[in-house]
Amino acid sequence: MGGVHNVLLMLYDGVKGLDVVGPAEVFSSANDVLAEHGRAPAYTITTGSLGAAAVRTSARLRLAPDIDLDGAPAPDTLVAPGGCVPATLDLSLVSWLRANGPRAGRLVSVCTGAFVLAAAGFLAGRRATTHWQYCADLAELHPDVTVDAEPIFVRDGNIATSAGVTAGIDLALALVEDDLGRDVALAVARHLVVFLRRPGNQAQFSAQMSAQLAHRAPLRDLQRWIAEHPEADLSVTALAARAGLSPRHFTRSFTQEVGVAPGRYVDQVRLEAARLRLQDTDDSVTRVARACGYGTPEAMRRAFLRALSVGPAEYRRRFSSTVES
Repeated sequence: MGGVHNVLLMLYDGVKGLDVVGPAEVFSSANDVLAEHGRAPAYTITTGSLGAAAVRTSARLRLAPDIDLDGAPAPDTLVAPGGCVPATLDLSLVSWLRANGPRAGRLVSVCTGAFVLAAAGFLAGRRATTHWQYCADLAELHPDVTVDAEPIFVRDGNIATSAGVTAGIDLALALVEDDLGRDVALAVARHLVVFLRRPGNQAQFSAQMSAQLAHRAPLRDLQRWIAEHPEADLSVTALAARAGLSPRHFTRSFTQEVGVAPGRYVDQVRLEAARLRLQDTDDSVTRVARACGYGTPEAMRRAFLRALSVGPAEYRRRFSSTVES
């Protein structure tokens, strides 16, 4: 990336503070990393609101913008943070974006900021995401948008949309990596004490969050135990015995209360455990496979290809700072 990249973050009443500050900190930290190596800053970070009016965040914090959006120079990256819902969408902000968005090099939304992009017409015919709670609303209001509720962020051409809150940090890290390379993005992630980087196709929920908690304590305890022991015998027979139920009764009760069959739940937990180990440790693929209950690297490889369309070694190469042993 040549020259200084201008990032403009839109402000409005009710904006989510973290949706503004999270990406801003990523871009600012990239400048800090460059400065440590004697390099010039790569980003200017500007906030703007209509009329340059101060705004209140959803947490009632007061933010004073740098500039009036009217008359703002064309940004390289224009960020629409979340905080709006269809009922509270500022139509004047939508009008401004419709007129000025085409001047931006890339358009980015965090959380429900996707509604602003969609209302201004920029998501038509594109794939996008938003906070899981509002994906159905986005799809219903804008049937011309292909809404994907699973990933934490989606990039389609020069438009990028992310899921709720902290997913905006993941997306900003991905943009820094595009602009300045992996080494700078990794250094930023370390500064901010976050992973570099959760892949865009990572689910918005962990296996435990995406499933329901069982109503009965024995099954809730079993869910916790499964997460803590992915290497154990997690067959239906073994889990049923641990829960004190017959295999048939256990399968029916678990599926009814958790919302997913035991085998599928175990698959999700093991996959998540393996992904985290590949991201966080330098354990060999063979060791990760054993620790997460796959038995062999090939079994783990098949699970990764089936769920993520990428093998464990390639997953680690793309999304972790560790080196495969």
